[in-house]
Amino acid sequence: MMSLNDSDFQPLILTALQEDIATGDVTSEAIFSPETRAKAVFLVKQNGVICGLDVTRKVCEEVAKASNDETLTWEQLAQDGDAVQSGTVVATVTGRAITLLKAERTALNFLQRMSGVASLTRVYVEALRGTHTRVADTRKTIPGWRMLDKYAVSVGGGMNHRIGLFDMALIKDNHRDAAGSLTNAIRKCNEALKDKPHIPIEAETRTIADVREVLACLDAGLRVERIMVDNFTPEGVREAVNIVAGRTATEASGGITLANIRTFAEAGVDIISVGALTHSAPALDISMKFRD
Repeated sequence: MMSLNDSDFQPLILTALQEDIATGDVTSEAIFSPETRAKAVFLVKQNGVICGLDVTRKVCEEVAKASNDETLTWEQLAQDGDAVQSGTVVATVTGRAITLLKAERTALNFLQRMSGVASLTRVYVEALRGTHTRVADTRKTIPGWRMLDKYAVSVGGGMNHRIGLFDMALIKDNHRDAAGSLTNAIRKCNEALKDKPHIPIEAETRTIADVREVLACLDAGLRVERIMVDNFTPEGVREAVNIVAGRTATEASGGITLANIRTFAEAGVDIISVGALTHSAPALDISMKFRD
């Protein structure tokens, strides 16, 4: 499972709290005295996979810090990656009532979103059970949320594709057009990255002829760590996988949904990348409720 550092989410938390609280919580400050204490639970209201508990805790701690509330305590009752049922309490938090209510919406926004991505990913992972194929995310993430979205995918059991433009060379149609051919693009990437073998090279292919062209590059001593077959049919994927014959990793992408992903996996591809894991994941229904 991918790990998160505070630097991956601290700026997001501060921005989110500022946009929500700004000059204060006028409703809670009108109703509660500053010293009124409360206990709240984070209650899951829908079956799924929990994710983002550390981020949720940090939101509460940041609000307490800004409010000079030294009474805040956090108790975690689940772990990221746990399959949870509706009615499960995954954490409790105590402190001043105003502190908890200032943190509520922002904390839930992080927890619901991350749990939603993890839950959808787990559904895709289960659809592939019994095959050797892994489902991977893409760069189709919420701007600024890249690390959180990809962490949530890993918590759900998925594979992280490249984090950004810096950690993998992925040759796509615009690159090959600019280079004049797929072969030229592969050669240029090999030359530019000859002293950076840790950065893999992937080539996107649109036809079986493209796949054969990439294999010819391998025969010529150029490196390509992965071949992507883009918008192929399952039959086309099977043909490509058979031609590659294990010489490099294979990835399928484009037009693949939960309804048809197993058919693509059974064609023998190593990886299937699905943008929907992050760009279309519904939030998991979770609430924060005061309890005695």
